[in-house]
Amino acid sequence: MTTATAGAAGLYGVIAEYDTPEQVLVAAEAARKAGYTRMDAYTPHPVEGLDDALGLAPTNLGFVVLAMGLFGAAAGYFLQWYSATVFYPLNIGGRPLHDWPTYVVITFEVTVLLAAFTAGLVMLARNGLPRPYHPVFNTPGFERATRDGYYLCIEAADPRFDEGDVRGFLEGTAPVAVHRVAR
Repeated sequence: MTTATAGAAGLYGVIAEYDTPEQVLVAAEAARKAGYTRMDAYTPHPVEGLDDALGLAPTNLGFVVLAMGLFGAAAGYFLQWYSATVFYPLNIGGRPLHDWPTYVVITFEVTVLLAAFTAGLVMLARNGLPRPYHPVFNTPGFERATRDGYYLCIEAADPRFDEGDVRGFLEGTAPVAVHRVAR
């Protein structure tokens, strides 16, 4: 176990606070260019280009939602078709048993229902929510991340992490403050 690893045993990472979204974006790009891969930014609103600067891969959420929506449409339509033509056929007034226009509304509703629930549940799972506790919550002044503060945290799990080097790197990006984040 190296000295840097021994010191990082109870350490989550090092976090820097910035005043503007431009500063956190520049710092994230510089950290990415410096070779850091395990980092996260905390901002009160979406910052254009920050996902790319952090090296986050695009999400496949849209494809999952589409697949579940199509499954919902097929399931809703099949359920109506099966119940009206196979399970309990009723010939009322000469109406055909497979009268597809009557199935459109329920098919649409089941499509929207499954797609919406899938989007919500996958989004919560992907974001690791609900998360009542996270180590960065103990950072002094971190509550500003919901109002007007911008934070960049380089995690101790990063292969290039050395607390002294990371602190020096972050201090070189002109932050308001740099804090050590304990687990």
